[in-house]
Amino acid sequence: MKDLKQIINLEKYPINDTGSIKYKELTNYTRKQLNEDGCCVLHNFIKSDSIRRMKNEVDRNLSKIHFTSDKHNPYFTKDDKTLHEKHPKRIFSVRQSGYLNSNDLEKDSDLNKFYDLEEMLKFVSDSLEVFPLYKWADPLGKNPYSVMHTDHYFPWHFDGNEFTLSVLIQKAEKGGFFEYASDIRTKDNENFEEVAKVLKGDRTRVESFDLKPGDLQIFKGRFSMHRVTKIEGKTSRYIALPCYVKDPLKINKPEHSKQVYGKALPIHFKREKIQGDGLTD
Repeated sequence: MKDLKQIINLEKYPINDTGSIKYKELTNYTRKQLNEDGCCVLHNFIKSDSIRRMKNEVDRNLSKIHFTSDKHNPYFTKDDKTLHEKHPKRIFSVRQSGYLNSNDLEKDSDLNKFYDLEEMLKFVSDSLEVFPLYKWADPLGKNPYSVMHTDHYFPWHFDGNEFTLSVLIQKAEKGGFFEYASDIRTKDNENFEEVAKVLKGDRTRVESFDLKPGDLQIFKGRFSMHRVTKIEGKTSRYIALPCYVKDPLKINKPEHSKQVYGKALPIHFKREKIQGDGLTD
């Protein structure tokens, strides 16, 4: 309970009191937002002292961050020249960003403590109405920090896991907005035509969030394509990304892991053939 009270604003978000009216009202709200928008933002969910400790953890470990500057499509797959050049699998954009991978977090990390809270797992499960829900087995991507410096940009993409939480740790001076196209695909329909429209600049389906430090976002990143706009100014953007899944065995594909986290571990190859949801990535 000590870690819970030190990290989460329980007065506003009593996730530890599941039998209370306030908890029911909270989960009714999150469910409504997720069902309607595929995304939910809870302001000041994480206490300021915990945000400060997380920021300091990133600052202390900047040398461990894997930065990449490469091109990828929304699926983190290799170019398929058998397809038309305008197919979304063949539309590549330059990504510049970095990750402090989950296996590089400090032993006493607030982010690790947050991710290990059973109260959080239940709250996220109740909000998404997904039972059972599991913490992700991916040793690199289960709860990393994403770091973006000046001029960095993270282009449109889908996540390898179904559900991602994000906690903004440090806001960029300008830019760094989270944008998404809600439920643009399903497990039965890749909807390549609509995906291609967004990649070409159509904003009909695009929503944008200007998150503040301490804000918690719950997001269906497997089915909603999303990006982070270009970072402007001298202040870097830090964001924590705890991830949750319906399948306790499935993790990132080796190619996805290498492109995003800089490497693939034996477990990524061992589980590569596990039958997933049938989507491209």
